[in-house]
Amino acid sequence: MKALRILAAPLAALALTVSATAIAHEGPSEKITVLQDEALKNVPGKKAMMIEVDYKPGQSSIAHKHEGTAMAYVLSGAVISQVKGEKAITYKAGQYWYEPAGSEHLVSKNASATKPAKLLVFMVLSPDEKVLIPLEN
Repeated sequence: MKALRILAAPLAALALTVSATAIAHEGPSEKITVLQDEALKNVPGKKAMMIEVDYKPGQSSIAHKHEGTAMAYVLSGAVISQVKGEKAITYKAGQYWYEPAGSEHLVSKNASATKPAKLLVFMVLSPDEKVLIPLEN
């Protein structure tokens, strides 16, 4: 029994590490980390998400749309963003933008080939809605 207690803390720490790693993924494009995912008690049927998006130098996201409403804030670096029907805009650290639900996000990329960039994205969506849906060519 004492041996189980000694192992409990390290196993719990390992489980938390594995869970946090499973939420964040890094592929050929940006690294996305879900910081919060909470049901909105004052808006039944909706949830709020806070997401961090990290771009390495030169990285970009695939063209996509969000089923929910999104607001993005540039934490560091500079990001080029273009929503269908609008011009591409370069946002620098401290600047932000809004995307209505269903917007087609044609361009989202690091504006620099040498420095990383980081976004904080806040979304409101239904629990069954997807955060990101890739667009067909």
